[in-house]
Amino acid sequence: MSHSNTTKTASNVPITLPPDLSVDKLHSFHPFTSWLSTLESNLNSQRTDSSHPFASDPYSLRSITIQSVDFFGSRIGFLKLKADVRNSQNSHLPGSIFLRGSSVAILLIPELEESPDEKWVMLTVQPRIPAGVIDLVELPAGMMDDQSKTFAGTAAQEIEEECGITIEEDGLVELTALAKGPVYMSPGGCDEVTRIFLCRQKVKSETLKEWQGKLTGLRDRGEKITLKLVKLEDVWRETADAKALAAIALYDGLMKDGKAKL
Repeated sequence: MSHSNTTKTASNVPITLPPDLSVDKLHSFHPFTSWLSTLESNLNSQRTDSSHPFASDPYSLRSITIQSVDFFGSRIGFLKLKADVRNSQNSHLPGSIFLRGSSVAILLIPELEESPDEKWVMLTVQPRIPAGVIDLVELPAGMMDDQSKTFAGTAAQEIEEECGITIEEDGLVELTALAKGPVYMSPGGCDEVTRIFLCRQKVKSETLKEWQGKLTGLRDRGEKITLKLVKLEDVWRETADAKALAAIALYDGLMKDGKAKL
């Protein structure tokens, strides 16, 4: 692919862009500026921490090549880029990257009013063409498209859009904030980190029956979602979704450690 323009980062690292991407548009894409800031901060730690494994010959960012961009309307949706990171011996670190930004996932646990100890989990079944699957069972989730919103606010919105259930932002507990932090979904090739929220709701058994198999999602945006309710203890048997499995592990671990009144 031919490239038409170049720019530089604040630390003087050259960036090569494709013809359909402007410098201003690139720097308005929060996932890019966040990734770059995080990378440069971590590279700097090699020089400030003498115990760092790379302290004797630190790696540095030499250049960035934006290979392609996908637009969602007028805004950037995805970026594919390569980062040239190497040390004085010309040893390089893998740097092929798919940038898409942060996401949220919601562990929604309906508890039966008639049987308080009976806990269920709300899952969604939907096509995921990038995975080659048309009926993936997973947690309700979504991307942080609007940086003006809070993570909890985005999570509440996703529950409403994907499940048709309205919840208040203050009714959510961020499990990842009570543990090590956001979950890296595919750190070998993608920047995405996911914040996982817990929401518990008391419901009647009739409501549970109404939700099971309900068709939801923003159909005009291509979302074809079917709700699936599974008992909490059976979630790990019902899905191969990393978000769901991470959520269950966090929930179980935090409950055992008593770190939060979940």
